[in-house]
Amino acid sequence: MSARGWFMVVLATALSLLAGCSTAPKGMDYTAFIAARPASIVVLPPLNESPDVNATPSVLAQSTAPLAESGYYVVPVGVMMEAFRQNGLTEPHDIHEVSRSKLRQIFGADAALYITVTDYGTQYTVFDSVARVSARAVLVDLRSGQTLWSGSATAHNNEGRNNSNQGLLGAVIGAVVRQVINAVTDAAHPVAGITANRLLHAGRQDGILWGPRAPLYGQDTPAPLR
Repeated sequence: MSARGWFMVVLATALSLLAGCSTAPKGMDYTAFIAARPASIVVLPPLNESPDVNATPSVLAQSTAPLAESGYYVVPVGVMMEAFRQNGLTEPHDIHEVSRSKLRQIFGADAALYITVTDYGTQYTVFDSVARVSARAVLVDLRSGQTLWSGSATAHNNEGRNNSNQGLLGAVIGAVVRQVINAVTDAAHPVAGITANRLLHAGRQDGILWGPRAPLYGQDTPAPLR
């Protein structure tokens, strides 16, 4: 066999081995979600793994809107917090420990959303500061205890910024201005709204399915995973 022939054989063998070792990525498994089809959700106060005490109230306040816009009835935050307060529960960790059956009994919701804020606040560097918020969430059926969906999202206030045409002086001045603004305001709060929307609004890749109050309800049902 010629050298070219041997080369083609080796190449074909290598490609076949690579194809055999690789697996096609699988998307979210919506089997349980489709079977349960929750209509109402109670959003629990998020756990906070960041050093900023504003993380829990900020993310909680902006997490109900994307769910409501996606077609779900969401238990009002004030009602939820007052119910827990009257039962002596004020800390997110303690609230997350409440049994599924008790949550179902108190709020009558089909599902509960458990959120954990993994990053919240402003990170300072020599020439810039970036407000970043990251969170993950798990949706649990309060009737069966099954996990229906889980996901994560992140956002920061430097997205889409292009300093290439500002020059060094312009970039430094802009960075100083941003540092001042971020230092005197809760710059992460509006970023938390973007994160919550990315995490909890239906119609996104591997996101929550449309709820029964949405015009697109049932039209986003994915094919079952094999």
